[in-house]
Amino acid sequence: MKYRRLGKSGLRVSEIGLGSWMTYGSATAEETSNACISKAFDLGINFFDTSNSYIGAEQVLGNALKAYPRSSYVLATKVYFPQGEGPNDRGLSRKHIMEQCDASLKRLGTEYIDLYQCHRFDNETPIEETLRALDDLTSQGKILYSGVSEWSASQIENASSLGKTLNLRPLISNQPIYNLFERYIEKENVIKQCELEGIGLIVFSPLAQGILTGKYKPGHAIPQDSRAANNETNGVINSYLREDVLNCTVKLEELAAELGVTLSQFALAWVLRQPNVSSAIIGSSRPTQIEENIKAIDLNITADVLSRVEEILSAVHNFAPMR
Repeated sequence: MKYRRLGKSGLRVSEIGLGSWMTYGSATAEETSNACISKAFDLGINFFDTSNSYIGAEQVLGNALKAYPRSSYVLATKVYFPQGEGPNDRGLSRKHIMEQCDASLKRLGTEYIDLYQCHRFDNETPIEETLRALDDLTSQGKILYSGVSEWSASQIENASSLGKTLNLRPLISNQPIYNLFERYIEKENVIKQCELEGIGLIVFSPLAQGILTGKYKPGHAIPQDSRAANNETNGVINSYLREDVLNCTVKLEELAAELGVTLSQFALAWVLRQPNVSSAIIGSSRPTQIEENIKAIDLNITADVLSRVEEILSAVHNFAPMR
């Protein structure tokens, strides 16, 4: 495994991270989840990502990681989405952040969270209130670092500027969606702004919910053992199940084969070509998927190959982002 610094912090995370969205605690049995987490750790993955909004995932991940020294892995979770029906059971208010941090610590079975992330931007809470709450949690030792997820370039710029003015500990990460089809962070200057602020990118859905594994073929039925065939997990992936997208995946898979790698390995290497991407988060329902995916760290994509990728992707028009 290879490791990269998370932004300008001293924290080093594995280039491939393991996430738990729509897998552990819900779609995947706990025994299988434990096997995947164990395999990831054994292969050198040290970054494990979850959220208080992923039903059951924090408990499953926390239980599985108890087998390893706490200092040997980086544990990340998030706060923002509703956790109840009350008016204060959501968002990034000081009340919600403090209460949910304690709740996550209990579910994870740990004394501290390495990276605590604001899952979305909260337009109803002053950013100063949010930043001070995160800084106080750091002072209390409940979290070591703080970050955000799916914040715009201007939101990141404003938060970083205010943090400096208030002499608060800086945000060190942003977790956006990023893959061969979802590229808003390039077009909307999120990558550039994060670089300017010393914020590392931890990207999710680098395989486009499984589309970039090659399992879905144009003109073919959806595989019965796939995420798209599961009514509990197919909501997001449906936006990718388009003829033009699937035709592109066929051509991308052919290009990957020329390089002697699988489509998933190629797609992950394409994401990791960005120097400010610290880690690409994969999901896994089988340990063998992790074994395959981590081989992406050894693939170097040349400028010529990148040009061919752009030519292939030019056939996809007006792709609606899942945001």
